[in-house]
Amino acid sequence: MSDNSSSGSGSGSEKTYKNPTPTVDVLVELEGRPGELVFIERKHEPLGFALPGGFVDEGEFLADAAVREAKEETGLDIELVELFHCYSDPKRDRRLHTCSTVFICRAAGMPEGGDDAASAVVCRPEEMQDKLVFDHALIVADYVEYRRSGKRPPPKR
Repeated sequence: MSDNSSSGSGSGSEKTYKNPTPTVDVLVELEGRPGELVFIERKHEPLGFALPGGFVDEGEFLADAAVREAKEETGLDIELVELFHCYSDPKRDRRLHTCSTVFICRAAGMPEGGDDAASAVVCRPEEMQDKLVFDHALIVADYVEYRRSGKRPPPKR
């Protein structure tokens, strides 16, 4: 977890804050592959499949982190289409409390695993539901419902 310190106003005391760590995830829609998404197989714990994504670097815009992480993990140059939703359940990642900003994006070409990804696959979301780590099954289910109905997920995710 991140520790951010701030001095109390004029009291000389120091207050420490424990804040969630910002992350990004991307729902990559590939040209010519309607109804399918890009998933990566993780190289590191927790093992399993996930949406491409990762930690935001200090001084980095969320959108830039999404583009960078997608490139590092899939080799794809993505175009961000829209900000989908934010996921902040303190239990979404057993390693530490993270808050993920999720983007819907599009790309051309075929992904290849790189960086923290052992491999990359393109398939229909329902083929991955039981294999996804973190809260990515929830994110994907929310995305599928959004694509079907236009309805956004509830704020508390």
